Amino acid sequence: MDYKAAVITVSDRCSTGEKVDKSGPAVAQMLEEAGFPVIYRGLVPDERHEISAEFIKCAYELGADLIVSTGGTGFGKRDITPEATRDVISREIPAIPQAMLHYSLGLTPRAMLTRGVAGIRGKSLILNLPGNEGGAKQNLSAVLGVLEHALQMISKDE
Repeated sequence: MDYKAAVITVSDRCSTGEKVDKSGPAVAQMLEEAGFPVIYRGLVPDERHEISAEFIKCAYELGADLIVSTGGTGFGKRDITPEATRDVISREIPAIPQAMLHYSLGLTPRAMLTRGVAGIRGKSLILNLPGNEGGAKQNLSAVLGVLEHALQMISKDE
């Protein structure tokens, strides 16, 4: 079964054009190479309601099975992607971020400085990644091999 993906970059500076988004394209490329066609690439500022609305749009209007965000998972005042994710998910999947953390800690102690979450909204899996390109790629590579099975489990549940 083909599962469609959406990638959303959450960044004030990228959304205004002040900074070039590097993590979003890198994540999209990894997903495409793994067999997840990316049907949407979004870019929103660190605004809770805009992030939540983007997740809902991807899940329901666009029919994305996998929604991957990058950015807004740190400790800054405006880093609120995990909170926006929790606003829209019905069930959290703590083991996915735990697996990403376990993998990434073997590469850098800075891995413990992310607060990303994963969860289910309808038939969609939402996954938060760090905004740093390297961190996003590391974290995604840690769980990429199980995402198809996770999506199969979600689609059976509906």
